[in-house]
Amino acid sequence: MDDDRLQFWALYLTRFAQGFGFISLITLLGPYITELDPQATTILGVTISAGLIIGMFTTGFTLAQTVAVVPLAWAGDRYDKRTVLLIVLALGTAIYALFPMVDSSASFIAIRGLQGIAVTGAGLMSLSLVGQIADVGSRANAIGKANAASFAASILGSGSAGVIYDAFGFAPVFYIIVAMMAGAWLGVYTFLEPDETRIEGFPFTDLAVNRKIATIAGFRAQYAVAVTLVRTWVPIYAGVSVAEGGLAVSGLAISLTVIAEKFTNMLCQPVTGRLSDRAGRSAFVFAGGGAYGLIAIAIPSATWIGTAIGTEVTLPLLGSLPAAYFPLVFFSGLLGIADAFREPASMALFADEGAGEGVASSFGIRELIWRPGSVGAPLLGGWLMTAVGMDWVFFVGGAFALTGAGAFLAILVWDHGAGALQEW
Repeated sequence: MDDDRLQFWALYLTRFAQGFGFISLITLLGPYITELDPQATTILGVTISAGLIIGMFTTGFTLAQTVAVVPLAWAGDRYDKRTVLLIVLALGTAIYALFPMVDSSASFIAIRGLQGIAVTGAGLMSLSLVGQIADVGSRANAIGKANAASFAASILGSGSAGVIYDAFGFAPVFYIIVAMMAGAWLGVYTFLEPDETRIEGFPFTDLAVNRKIATIAGFRAQYAVAVTLVRTWVPIYAGVSVAEGGLAVSGLAISLTVIAEKFTNMLCQPVTGRLSDRAGRSAFVFAGGGAYGLIAIAIPSATWIGTAIGTEVTLPLLGSLPAAYFPLVFFSGLLGIADAFREPASMALFADEGAGEGVASSFGIRELIWRPGSVGAPLLGGWLMTAVGMDWVFFVGGAFALTGAGAFLAILVWDHGAGALQEW
């Protein structure tokens, strides 16, 4: 490939556009729940509760991602990843143009499902190409930079989505996303060289029994529940009404809860990625996962912390902010730091193991491990929120992160002894 720098920038632009679209929807979930007002319904004699419908706002997205992973990853290894990336970027551009037409919970869930396919394809192909182009000694650092581009978009997307929604409603948010996706398509088409690697057969088979991948799977399957619950419900907690257990803050204030996590993650990932290139992957995965669980469990303490230090205030643009709001923003920032230790190390591990055997399939396995938790967690979160209480969403999410980190350490110690975290 002729100019790696331009190719990386084209891929970073893709990550930026994808991140902008994804986080805009996350930021607006609370307002969408309020606007569409999901109600219990009966289909073929089966009653579906409002909580499960709320869960489907996210599960429709993740279920579609699950179905799309294997064919997209296989196509990326078997054919030209650049061509696959161009196709899914075009698809994503068309899908985001459909969101202004949403007028019911059913249509929102359906379009979110289509979004899941486009996001999965763009994520798999862009990360696979970054991992493939980068040298092994700089792989986590390159992936950290790619993720930082996504987080930068998340910061801009969340902030602008909240402001634009408050001023003009939903539709203009999606016009901006469509323009960004089209720009990413043009950048990939112009600067990214064709991918000449071809992997015959079905590389999932060999990679699925790879010892390192199998080891991290025990952590990742549980951690998926934790991150899906916590990352999805922080803005929901900020945005839904007090009667539903939330803080009922403005769109811009919701955005800041998301921005705090993305900003700290963006700043830390290139650094933690570079450190994991030097020191190994496993210690960073364990430390980040465990810290994430502890912070998630602490989130419900935001109310009494804010009350104790007197953080209830009314501010220009942000409006009336309850005592729990600023502690929630603080905890969200800590979540970003914790996850920055885990994510580039985990991604680089999968790229390392997939090099020469099917890097897209390796990332595909990574996605598949994540999917059961990410599909089931929103349904669990919707039920916990409506039947037990908002706090339990974070207690359960944190517990899954801690048990995942514990299982990961136990397997490493079983295989490598007391110095397990220095082995890889």
